[in-house]
Amino acid sequence: MRPITFGIAVLLAPVTPVSAAVPLCSIGPVPAAAANAASLETLEWAPFRRPERGWAIYATRIAAEIETDCRADTPGFAAALVDWQVHKKLAPTGVLDADSFAVMNAEWTLDRPFVIQTRDGSCPEPPSPDQLATAAGSESYGGKTIELRADALDAYRRMVAAARRSLAFRNPQWFTIFSGFREPAADDIRCQTDGNCQGIIRATCSAHRTGLAVDMHVGAAPGFGPDSSDDTNRRAMVKTPAYRWLVANAARFGFVNYVFEPWHWEWTPPS
Repeated sequence: MRPITFGIAVLLAPVTPVSAAVPLCSIGPVPAAAANAASLETLEWAPFRRPERGWAIYATRIAAEIETDCRADTPGFAAALVDWQVHKKLAPTGVLDADSFAVMNAEWTLDRPFVIQTRDGSCPEPPSPDQLATAAGSESYGGKTIELRADALDAYRRMVAAARRSLAFRNPQWFTIFSGFREPAADDIRCQTDGNCQGIIRATCSAHRTGLAVDMHVGAAPGFGPDSSDDTNRRAMVKTPAYRWLVANAARFGFVNYVFEPWHWEWTPPS
């Protein structure tokens, strides 16, 4: 973890005094913590081209980015954010704002193999049939036939085995796959049917054509499916132990997340 530093603006603000009896998350710029606590549920913004209220959906991923276990409304979180902002040469306010999130999201986006493959405007060719492998019935959600590139499926299996060993509460649906490789032609029909081919939910060139993208069940709010992008559903997903485990551990197995969709993860082949 990077050493925590404080910008000049933050040093002028009241800071909880250091004491052996005070938990680490209570140490940091108090006004910034108060601002984060307020905006966590009220910030009006559109980080993914769709109006949203608050940033609670992204708090777990942000905490991982700034290397803190502290809650988003604590001085400790604000202190870690100051350190990250200094490192990124941003104003060291300790307050999560759209500009800081944009820097984070740009880096997360460039970690995605599909984004790297499409930076020149081309759409990657799908894998050949002999490169694909079929997931076991126990790995599939709702009895679907799921295919992935064989090496991606192996990595998925190693990751899920580790997750199931680590999590005390084991919901049998967690980590089951509801979408893997999708034939480009079928995906095109799907996006045309939805009438939203270049929107958030559908795209004419999908990461699923690579055989490296996997949509996993990480939970759902009552009345919603595991792939609903409704904000209520996404808020429920990011609170589950399954999602939190993935944020903390998936990179060890080569998987990165498209942060707007808690269920969508992409495997990066070794270089």
